[in-house]
Amino acid sequence: MRYYYGEQMPLRILDEGEFWKLQEAEHTEVIRALVPNLEPQFVQALQAWEQALSRTQAKFVQKIETAVRGGQYLRPEFYKDVLDLVKFALQESQQFILLLDQLGTESEALKHNPTAITVLNHIRRESEYFIGIAQALLYEQ
Repeated sequence: MRYYYGEQMPLRILDEGEFWKLQEAEHTEVIRALVPNLEPQFVQALQAWEQALSRTQAKFVQKIETAVRGGQYLRPEFYKDVLDLVKFALQESQQFILLLDQLGTESEALKHNPTAITVLNHIRRESEYFIGIAQALLYEQ
């Protein structure tokens, strides 16, 4: 993400958050589809994560709609809310990565599926990318 967006920065980070939370939610489906014999506790965990990530994505969409409607008349509280949401989303992604790590070490079904291991590592890198974007914004504040 580039920092030359000026006044559009809140929309830019909101767009990023909305996109990456959608990606993470979809990634839970990808893992379940790639590993049809995945252990039930991991299937349940991924389903719960799909719902949680979708709720966070919806929060980003709500903030985008507020930003678009409010234009230049957004109150300082809105910017604080955006930063709080980004911080929450960052922490959520960190927790999601912990689940991915757990899958990689504890799931026998996944361990015997080389394609799923490759995809799991790719998914982890994508979540780490979002964390990097979020940290850059939060540390700049």
